[in-house]
Amino acid sequence: MPKKFEKEFISYCEIQNLEVNPNQIKVMKKLENYHYSNYKSYFSKLFSKQKTKKGFYLYGGVGVGKTMILNFFYDHLEEKKLKKHFNEFMLGFHDFVHEQKEKNEENVINQFVKNLKSKASLVYFDEFQVTNIVDAMILGKLFEQIFKEDIKIIITSNTKISELYKEGLQREQFIPFIKIMEDQSIEHELKIEDDYRKSNDNQKQRYFFPLNQETNFKINKFFRTVTKDKKKSSITINVKGREFKIKNFYEGIVRFDFNQLCDQNLGAEDYLEIIKNCKFMVIDQIPQFNDVNSNQQQRFITLLDVIYDKNISLAVTSNQDLDQFTSSRLLEKPFIRTISRLHELTSKEYSL
Repeated sequence: MPKKFEKEFISYCEIQNLEVNPNQIKVMKKLENYHYSNYKSYFSKLFSKQKTKKGFYLYGGVGVGKTMILNFFYDHLEEKKLKKHFNEFMLGFHDFVHEQKEKNEENVINQFVKNLKSKASLVYFDEFQVTNIVDAMILGKLFEQIFKEDIKIIITSNTKISELYKEGLQREQFIPFIKIMEDQSIEHELKIEDDYRKSNDNQKQRYFFPLNQETNFKINKFFRTVTKDKKKSSITINVKGREFKIKNFYEGIVRFDFNQLCDQNLGAEDYLEIIKNCKFMVIDQIPQFNDVNSNQQQRFITLLDVIYDKNISLAVTSNQDLDQFTSSRLLEKPFIRTISRLHELTSKEYSL
């Protein structure tokens, strides 16, 4: 029989004083069936006429509760499991390839997946997106082997499978991955009217705008308060020979100008190393975005994904309110998620 995730989820929502939404309950029922079909007994599988889908792909707009639902499901699983930020997972793969460079590509993929299987029977990727052409070209072969080894994958995303990496370079080489995911996954869209991150119970507290003398006074006063009695120092981070210096470092509380983080050649690997040293972060002077500074915007999206995944609280300054940001044309969809996360990260409680 399926594990009663639905009943436990309803109890969880009631205890946390969260709305019990019928669309979210529907997802939980689907997850129950997904879990049962993948982890039922060998003999039940043997006599089953239905093909078992090894992937569960949940997509929908920002703030509808996708992450909350799959986090709950993941936390209640008893099987061997692994939760990874997708950028972090692919960086681990590329490092593994580099270490095994004397082997051919297919053998390296097989070995990587065997190592993965020794650690988990299920892997969870939250807010899955593909923006890197190198990743796009390898994902088909990688996930084909993952599913061959009977590793289950659960994913949240803002984008349906068929629209992943849309308008990306050499997208035709990404099509095999799309076909594999559509064939192997239960795909479900979660639709809810409101973005829970922007609700009245979650108002912005540490988002300072516009950029003027009064705002500057407020953020400086705030920063003095949170760094009181903490020693200032600077630390240097080295990522594969690339050095990055954190000048305003107060025992884990850090302050950056936007350009320090997003106007130089930094990526997910660098941001992951930076965040390892941070408990609380201030980012000053986040600009408007357009087609001219789309590279900086892409780095900012990646940075916010890493910050969110590592559960770091933020204070930021900008020249406009959060709801007045513009975007480059190609990044409009993923940037909606970034704005929603900024709402949450600048209002969530933090402890120092």
